[in-house]
Amino acid sequence: MDTLTQQSGFQSVQGGRHEQFLPPESPLPMSRQELRDFDRREDLTRDAISPVRFRPALAGFGVLLFRTPDPLGIDPDAALPPIVSKNAMLLPTYNEDPYRIMARLRAMHESVEESGCGSRFDWFVLSDTTNPSIWIVEEQCFLRLRIEGGFSNVFYRHRAKNTARKSGNIEDWIKRFGAGYDHMIVLDADSLMTGETIVRLVSAMEAHPPVALIQTLPVVVNASTLFARLQQFSGRLYGPLVAAGIAWWHGFEGNYWGHNAIIRLRAFALHAGLPDLKGRKPFGGHILSHDFVEAALMRRAGWAITMTPSLGGSFEECPPSLLDYAARDRRWCQGNLQHLAVLPARGLHWVSRLHLLTGIGSYLTAPLWLLFLVLGILISLQAQFVRPEYFPKGFSLFPKWPAQDPILAAWVFVGTMGLLIVPKLLAYVLLATQTRNRRNFGGALLVFAGLLIETLLSGLIAPVMMIFQSTAVGEILLGRDAGWQVQRRDDGELPRGELIRKYALPTFFGVAMAASAYAVSLPLLLWMAPVITGLLLCIPIAMLSSRVSGSNSRLFRTPEQTAPPQVLGRANELTKKCDGVIAAPLQAMRDDRQFMENHLANLSGEKRRDPGQIDPDLAIARAKIEEAETFDEAQRYLTPRETFAVLNSPVVLRAVCAMPGAQEHERLREG
Repeated sequence: MDTLTQQSGFQSVQGGRHEQFLPPESPLPMSRQELRDFDRREDLTRDAISPVRFRPALAGFGVLLFRTPDPLGIDPDAALPPIVSKNAMLLPTYNEDPYRIMARLRAMHESVEESGCGSRFDWFVLSDTTNPSIWIVEEQCFLRLRIEGGFSNVFYRHRAKNTARKSGNIEDWIKRFGAGYDHMIVLDADSLMTGETIVRLVSAMEAHPPVALIQTLPVVVNASTLFARLQQFSGRLYGPLVAAGIAWWHGFEGNYWGHNAIIRLRAFALHAGLPDLKGRKPFGGHILSHDFVEAALMRRAGWAITMTPSLGGSFEECPPSLLDYAARDRRWCQGNLQHLAVLPARGLHWVSRLHLLTGIGSYLTAPLWLLFLVLGILISLQAQFVRPEYFPKGFSLFPKWPAQDPILAAWVFVGTMGLLIVPKLLAYVLLATQTRNRRNFGGALLVFAGLLIETLLSGLIAPVMMIFQSTAVGEILLGRDAGWQVQRRDDGELPRGELIRKYALPTFFGVAMAASAYAVSLPLLLWMAPVITGLLLCIPIAMLSSRVSGSNSRLFRTPEQTAPPQVLGRANELTKKCDGVIAAPLQAMRDDRQFMENHLANLSGEKRRDPGQIDPDLAIARAKIEEAETFDEAQRYLTPRETFAVLNSPVVLRAVCAMPGAQEHERLREG
């Protein structure tokens, strides 16, 4: 045993009660699926579920206008049904604000308790947090909620190694606790759901045994910047129309969006275990956009995947700025391009392949649009400055005139605008038939003004996203991995220098396109003005849209602001009461020995290692602690990664917390 351990002098707290972070384990094996090898089983849904239905693009408008009943029989206005199954609420988190996480969890927990079905649910915070300070505050918030709130059915689990990210986080829970539950409702760190919605989802799963997954339509809330409020307004106004059409069109060959959905655990464990893709990152390794693939694998096994957009009571938040949105979109881009390796999988339903293709195509359209613009300008420049060959080599009776078809070009423009504008107008017409909803939006005139402004601003933002997505596709093709970034939630502002640097590429393209178009003709410049203007103004637009703006403004108002659901108001109220302090993790352990004992009692423990296998972060931490004379010095010497390793090592953690403080060390030296 080394000097550090021998001289620790640490005395454990005796007689203190160790709060158990987790219930007894009930393991459920999870089968890893093969993409190239699959024996088709009998279709579980053949007799119980109607097949996929195809209808025109106006399906969503018709469904909402004529109030078509939900195919699962879910009626939001009916009395709350009783439920008998055991359900797990899973809240995965990765370096998020612990106070906001626990505030939302508590609000949902209270809402479910008010429904009278609280005993049918257990709640799990599944932490993949790597920041040691945030990790320790997560534990403190959890213990406060458990002890002070008396929430005995709330649990907390932290993984030392976040293998496979969110999908690995869920898989780890299933393998340890899944057998004790019938269903799991998977949330995101920013998710919020009403107790009524949660209970109705469980009831629908109990009533339809062939269904493996029911996806809700999350509505954006708590937007504080202009960019976020644009997303909140447009999603709330147009989203239900699009979602109703998608749900009706896909039927029971639906998709999964990764959160705010209920999943049958038996189906997921048996058929949704993800394989690792062959090759190196970014195309190989763990599947990033796991949700599409999990839905496809369960549908391959015969389970039904569906959506209930009319239920309501499902909420989420969105990035506060275009740069934050683009950073998240970069990860999604890599995940969707990975699906190229999933498409050839044997046995997939053809609609599942269509979901995968749609995701892939949504990111390939950006570089194709950019290529179309660049080639168009180059062809125009050639026609302007290079003399055309009217009489090509070889025998010809007539000259070859340059081919132009302005009428066809006009029709292409009209068709494109129709695809963009018609869904928005249909959503507005639909709103006109909904008196209460229209009033909560602020009235028809205000909504129409918001629709016009949102369309204008979205048109200016679209070319910038084209550049960002094209860059992302190029980086992925060159082998650059997206990594796993922490999502900002509130303020999207950045220093002006960094803002200019990150928007330099779109601005450069705007200048180049404007100069090239003007060199050809003024009409071409005017024709391309919508694209060029967005690129040239991207920096001022970014500066204005990323600032926190007045959320009480009547423009872009949504029903959730006018009449906030109780669970949303409660979550925001609890968030405001949080102190938000992130203390030094080792100091927190040293100051509260009972808290440290709780932390140590719930670690997975130091695993026996083979000779020669050393954790470099822990080894360096031990060396630094050996050199330190006081606790304060040791704490100052350690990097976050080394502190994280110490927090995972009971021996080293006890030793460093037993070191004398600076004043105590001085007294010992003087004595």
